[in-house]
Amino acid sequence: MLSIMLQDAGETLAETVSEEKTLSIYKLIMDGGLGGQIIIAILVVLLAIALYIYFERFFAIKAASKTDSNFMNQIKDHVSHGKLDAAKTLCMQTSSPAARLIEKGISRIGKPLEDINTAIENAGRLEIYKLEKNVPVLATISGAAPMIGFLGTVIGMIVAIHEIANSGGQIDIKMLSDGLYTAMTTTVAGLIVGIISYIQYNHLVVRTNKVVYEMEAKSVEFLDLLNEPI
Repeated sequence: MLSIMLQDAGETLAETVSEEKTLSIYKLIMDGGLGGQIIIAILVVLLAIALYIYFERFFAIKAASKTDSNFMNQIKDHVSHGKLDAAKTLCMQTSSPAARLIEKGISRIGKPLEDINTAIENAGRLEIYKLEKNVPVLATISGAAPMIGFLGTVIGMIVAIHEIANSGGQIDIKMLSDGLYTAMTTTVAGLIVGIISYIQYNHLVVRTNKVVYEMEAKSVEFLDLLNEPI
């Protein structure tokens, strides 16, 4: 009799462990109810947008950061010998923000140095705008995603409290499971999306700043070239 009872207890324990092991993220989301599923769907869309923007900007900034180490030496040689057309051609063949700034400066040679500097600065603002395109969206997602997750938490707690109020004093944990699943899964999902977006945003900002620094350095070098005595 005792052995049978132990065997039954063992089978029950094994079934419980088996059920715990088969608990999946998908099941957690499905058990969270319609409110939790909508919140999770919104967060998945935000994550997809964040990943798209990150990789699109990453490769664009990476391409913009590629510069020929001999570029400025060639520009100096062409400008010092009066070969402005050759210098412009070299800039057009070099697809980089710095080259486009130098091209804008070369096209203004002959005008006052202040006008050349202003033209380069205006062109630089346009190049920075192109580099930072859609990057602020990542910052927005990094801040909005956790808040959306916390909204799911509030919805889940409301559902749980509503079930308690309608239970007639007989509280069952299964009765509260939908609200608790909604609260927990949406909070975790919101934080995950927010953290990923925040890291992506800061990484792109650092890489963009490096490109901007290169643009400024080459612009100053070009202006110094024009200031050199003939």
